[in-house]
Amino acid sequence: MELNGISDLEFATIRDFLFQKVGISLTASKKALVCSRLFKRVQALRFESYGAYFDLLKSGKNQAELQMAINLLTTNETYFFREAKHFEMLASIAEKADRSRIFRVWSAACSTGEEVYSIAMTLADMTRTGNAPKWEVRGSDISTRVLESARTGHYSFDRTEDIPADFLKRYCLRGTGPYEGTLLIDRTLREKTEFAQINLIEPLPKLVPFDVIFLRNVLIYFDNPVKLKVVSQLISNLTPEGVLFIGMAETLNGVIEGLVSVGPGAYRLDRRK
Repeated sequence: MELNGISDLEFATIRDFLFQKVGISLTASKKALVCSRLFKRVQALRFESYGAYFDLLKSGKNQAELQMAINLLTTNETYFFREAKHFEMLASIAEKADRSRIFRVWSAACSTGEEVYSIAMTLADMTRTGNAPKWEVRGSDISTRVLESARTGHYSFDRTEDIPADFLKRYCLRGTGPYEGTLLIDRTLREKTEFAQINLIEPLPKLVPFDVIFLRNVLIYFDNPVKLKVVSQLISNLTPEGVLFIGMAETLNGVIEGLVSVGPGAYRLDRRK
């Protein structure tokens, strides 16, 4: 079966629907991307047009297919120890934390988990030297596909070049035989992490307060009203001294009041307020 491209009306339909469901704004330049990523699904379900497929998604009659489409259309770019300065700041925050309670960190758009395990390695190494309290790390994402990958902790070795050499030795297992060229995060580290599907533009589930929340290189996909909604919800789940990390090239200036910058891409509630 041959498919024509997406018409302007069909693209407007999926653009508005995706914005409503996950808050992501697609520009007209993304029409080709939508076609390429959904082509196999439209074919598999034997629809004669993208419009007919979009009608199925909007109908709510096939939640599994809706999740499949969201998985395909959301971008998941990440790597270990991205923007390394933030992990130095994380270590400093953890070192000063109250040792009488659990130090909690949330990677709120964790993709395939590299950020979560970068956080866990940082804190585990501090624990090893007696410089950190007990800790827990949570990762969440809207995509079930990337969460399944994150839970395994299994990665291609060519994705690990930014992991410090001593961390590779302590917290990672290099594959052999049929697993040659891959790496597995050590079981003890994986057991200290938890993953859950969370849609950040919907009301959040009941959560414990976090000392640090990572939301890096995500806000660029949202318009200002959605940014405000997402950041407001995350701030409400920070401890009074908690820190929110966004991408170092991003800013919250003009988006939300009541925050002060404490470093590149790092914000804390303004104590004066």
